[in-house]
Amino acid sequence: MAKNTICVWYDKDAEAAARFYAATFPDSAVGAVIRAPGDYPDGKQGDVLVVEFTVAGIACIGLNGGPAFKHSEAFSFQIATDDQAETDRYWNAIVGNGGQESECGWCKDKWGLSWQITPRVLSEALSAGGGEAKRAFDAMMKMRKIDVAAIEAARRG
Repeated sequence: MAKNTICVWYDKDAEAAARFYAATFPDSAVGAVIRAPGDYPDGKQGDVLVVEFTVAGIACIGLNGGPAFKHSEAFSFQIATDDQAETDRYWNAIVGNGGQESECGWCKDKWGLSWQITPRVLSEALSAGGGEAKRAFDAMMKMRKIDVAAIEAARRG
């Protein structure tokens, strides 16, 4: 286990979520699946308690802690994409697997975890500052999934 690991709380589907992420994103995998050695408030002995996994190179653990805590946009994974095809692939995988669209490149997976599917062209435009950043920002504010061609057109003015 890595020295610093992101712990993501799930009601009871940490393993299913980890397997979905591993199948969807490169440099992702499911590691150890740890079962509860005894009964606990929201589960029984032998239930999956913790799942070690990696999402796009980031070490995580999923904890099946029960329904007490819900995900919010205060935590999200941001996935940088190189083009529209990659943006579409990740967006459609998340939204098409029981997730939901949000605004400005954000979506939620079916477990309620937030994702930012962010084309590099958008990040580059915002980093450029000035009119280019303003035009790209204004274009982004009207989008759900980011439209790479529209961001590129906004950059040019």
